[in-house]
Amino acid sequence: MALSNAGRAIPPLFHEIAAKINNAKDKPRKLKVLKDHDSVALRQVLKGAFSPSVEWLLPKGDVPYTPNTAPLGTDHSILSQEAKRLYLFTKGGDESLSSTKRETLFIQMLEGLHAEEAKFLCVVKDKKINNEYKGFTANLVKEAFNWDDDFMKIN
Repeated sequence: MALSNAGRAIPPLFHEIAAKINNAKDKPRKLKVLKDHDSVALRQVLKGAFSPSVEWLLPKGDVPYTPNTAPLGTDHSILSQEAKRLYLFTKGGDESLSSTKRETLFIQMLEGLHAEEAKFLCVVKDKKINNEYKGFTANLVKEAFNWDDDFMKIN
């Protein structure tokens, strides 16, 4: 865990968790990383990344934003806190938003995040985590969180 400017321990950012999964040598270690960092926010983000029922209302591909250059732990928001706003960018979320407003809000969110976390969120949006992080698959996530094929908890 890193320390914030106030000296408090902060949990790893989601791109750091993804990097740990990428670097884990085998499936049991990858599962352990996910289970060790389990949170409501992480589950929300990973549902957006893998669930076929989550449809992003944003253009695929590169997003025209300016990466935040502030050092880690300083002037930026974190995805674990922003996850609750991701519904704004998916089908069934806030249908009153115009495409332009939705894309503007997404760009603002990306520009507020640490540069690496913003890149991670773009990969989530395009549902391409496994392309960037080896072994970070839908099946791994389903097994770690005891989810069925609809990404719902198995009773």
